Amino acid sequence: MTLPLTWAGLVVAALGLSNTGLADALWGAVAGYLSLWMVYWLFKLCTGKEGMGYGDFKLFAALGAWFGWPALIPLILLASLAGIGVGLVMQYRHTLRENHSIPFGPFLAMAAWVMMIGGPLDMFNWLA
Repeated sequence: MTLPLTWAGLVVAALGLSNTGLADALWGAVAGYLSLWMVYWLFKLCTGKEGMGYGDFKLFAALGAWFGWPALIPLILLASLAGIGVGLVMQYRHTLRENHSIPFGPFLAMAAWVMMIGGPLDMFNWLA
């Protein structure tokens, strides 16, 4: 599902049907994939364990294709903060078991939904 989503984002950008230019969409897909791929391998080299699945790389690449590379940092920040929040709540409620993981893909999808509603960079204007 994520690979067709990536291609669709690139095609929509190439046809000029989105606010994201083709160059931004292309580099967004590349940077989205490679950024999480590097995190994956760094974690695996340090711990010997897999920290995330390949679907996370592909989903972040698709989001990069749709939103463009400038939106990647706000996307990953929002998804990470949401994941931390849910993890802390689960730990507080004692529903987070040791050595079990929480999927990151739903948090990426939630961040994308929030950015579709609020705008990719407009939602961070309160920081300035």
